[in-house]
Amino acid sequence: MLSALEEYKKRKHRYNLLIKRQQKYMAGISNLRLLIFIIGFIALIEMYILRESFIFNFTVLIMLSLLFYLAYLQTNMKTKIMHSAALVKVNQASIKRLNGEWRNFEDIGGDFIDKNHNYSYDLDIFGKGSLFQLINTAHTCIGRQKLKKLLTEKPQYKQNIYDRQSTVVELAHKIYFRQQFEAEGKMIPNNKQNSKELFSWLKERKNFILKKQLIWALRILSAVTAAATLTLVVKIVYFILAALFDIYKTVPKMFYLVPSYVSVSLILIQCIILKINKKDRIKNLIIAEKYNSDIKVYKSMLGLIEKHEFKSKYIVNLCKKLYSNDGASAYVQIEAFSKICGSIANRRNILYSILNPILMTEYYWNISVEKWKIKSGDSFRKWIDVIGELEALCSLAVIKYDNPHWCMPGIVTGSSRITAKNMGYPLLEEKKRICNDLNIGETYSVMLVTGSNMSGKSTFLRTVGINIVLAYSGAPVCAQEFFCTIMDIYSCMRVNDNLGQNISSFYAEILRIKNIVEASKKGKKILFLLDEIFKGTNSRDRHTGAMILVKQLSKIGNLGFISTHDLELGEMANYRKSKIRNYHFSEYYRNNKIYFDYKLKEGISDTRNAIYLMKLAGIEIEKN
Repeated sequence: MLSALEEYKKRKHRYNLLIKRQQKYMAGISNLRLLIFIIGFIALIEMYILRESFIFNFTVLIMLSLLFYLAYLQTNMKTKIMHSAALVKVNQASIKRLNGEWRNFEDIGGDFIDKNHNYSYDLDIFGKGSLFQLINTAHTCIGRQKLKKLLTEKPQYKQNIYDRQSTVVELAHKIYFRQQFEAEGKMIPNNKQNSKELFSWLKERKNFILKKQLIWALRILSAVTAAATLTLVVKIVYFILAALFDIYKTVPKMFYLVPSYVSVSLILIQCIILKINKKDRIKNLIIAEKYNSDIKVYKSMLGLIEKHEFKSKYIVNLCKKLYSNDGASAYVQIEAFSKICGSIANRRNILYSILNPILMTEYYWNISVEKWKIKSGDSFRKWIDVIGELEALCSLAVIKYDNPHWCMPGIVTGSSRITAKNMGYPLLEEKKRICNDLNIGETYSVMLVTGSNMSGKSTFLRTVGINIVLAYSGAPVCAQEFFCTIMDIYSCMRVNDNLGQNISSFYAEILRIKNIVEASKKGKKILFLLDEIFKGTNSRDRHTGAMILVKQLSKIGNLGFISTHDLELGEMANYRKSKIRNYHFSEYYRNNKIYFDYKLKEGISDTRNAIYLMKLAGIEIEKN
């Protein structure tokens, strides 16, 4: 069985070969079009010289038909080449992800960064070098939002997690579906374009334009105008030809049946009709044109979903939303809408400006849009939610496929606890990752982590936090075994001042801790991650404040991890009925160089490296 990396390389090679074949085929079509044009042009000259008018006309018809058909084939092949190129990019990104080059991925989820969120900013869920940047394969706006929701919202029940887990496991093995689905999503022009405007527009109703009397009046008037205009055009063409070739001596009587002023008058009347409520109609056309490309992508993604069979209950229930009560599929319904929007998007040409006053095309497009909105508009958001949900789950499935040795976490009930074996930091490459065991909640509920600078304290707290986030989302976690309860996650690790709001970093830290304390008082099960608390004040106040806070948070139902340089806090583990346990990270020296093993050990740290680091900075330290 091929490894994930080998599979991606094989697929990338296969799609590159496919692109070469497709480009060769398209070049052949281009050459054929040129050849047909040359042969046809020569034949037309020959027929004109021989005065073979019937053969001349027949040749023109055949030549134009062939050229239009070949242009159609060429357009389709361009679309296929774009899709194949997207598949190559999907596999290139997958290879980079496994080779540790994912920090160069363009989508870092920067629009989701929220410094006031309970934990996402501290745990690097979004931003440069974030969990989102590593795992995201969603390309639609709604897909990115669904993934953001999975990574920032706690599930209510453990069954929600298990349902998503079964889906992730199934999708992990469906690499063909996942990559095709992602490639279709990559075709979307702007994945950060908010679709709220589209959703609200589809809920709007303009029933006036759908009145039968109005529709029939428009049909009759535009048909009469078109017939009268056609007569006028034929008359003009006849007189031009007669003037050029002097082929007729008398004017046919049929040209006098419809006076010229009739067609001109009818066109003027329709121009006046087109001015009525023009703003509302144009709004419909503008929005349909704006989201035309998005709707095409949604159509392709829905078609791909409906072609595949899924077994997991979660996806099966999702796919049920794609069918209406009468059995009509979302793909069929959105395909009809895509054709309407496609025709509207093609209005940016001179032909539209000529035909609209004659046929009142603008009205008919609006009628088509309103009819579709009444029939299917209320279901549209539901369909796109299914697409977004599957995109988010496919992102989690990538983790499972790329890391088959990561485990699916178990969710336990009862008192809060986390148990892990060989737990590592997911954002580090496997060869650089140091794993540790963890068992908190059974005999103690607060882990006090001491250690020197750069020894791994903050990374350990983030390791716990990110793996919990992954567990709640339904994804595998970076561990050999992992069990946890459902808790509200709170952190206070990366705090900055805010000059605009006149808030110092210390006060900002106080506000963050206030949120944790208030959540604890409400009786919630919380997991708190605190990195060097109260570092913005003097050592005495910091120590006193930290002791009081730790006592308050270490009550039943809460789990916590606190990293600190304040070694005296470790004495709290010796108090009677203490729920605090001391752990530390340490360093060692060899050939006057500092090294870290990043292994978690019991007890308080007995090593320091601040003086050594000061010397590296060029600060002269007296020996005594």
